[in-house]
Amino acid sequence: MGGLVGLGRRGALALGAAMALAACTAPAQRTGGNEVRTDSEPLERRFAALGPLSDTHWLGVVLGTDSRVSVPGPADVRVVGFARLRAGGVAAIVGAPRRGFEPATPSRPPEGLVQFMPKSARWVRSESFDRRMTGGTYSGAFSFDPGADRVYFDTTNPRAVSSSGP
Repeated sequence: MGGLVGLGRRGALALGAAMALAACTAPAQRTGGNEVRTDSEPLERRFAALGPLSDTHWLGVVLGTDSRVSVPGPADVRVVGFARLRAGGVAAIVGAPRRGFEPATPSRPPEGLVQFMPKSARWVRSESFDRRMTGGTYSGAFSFDPGADRVYFDTTNPRAVSSSGP
């Protein structure tokens, strides 16, 4: 650890964040400079209320790294992608009382994920559900396609929230 002394606290935190992201080796496809990940376990930990996930395609993008003069410090990570819920999973979430799901077009996915966006999806979204999922501790939007049991998630710094649930 003697080599970290010159980094200072912020530098050590930035190095730790970079190492944590690098340690998340998983099945991936190289697309447009980003690794499209296909493992579901990290998503299931963060979005436990969605239940078991399959057919996942997602990115973990470190934000604010496009500047040559960026200040060392903790990095924000955008976790965005698609997954399939168990059969009937979306119907159970969307059908919950007082959620107020309405038709909504999700934000455009990053270039590496565009090919995985279902062409005929009929997306719905609920700000109430988003707040429940994030527990107010991170930003995130969850759009669902009830016809295909699919979710599109676009979050920043997602983490497991004890109060999450539909």
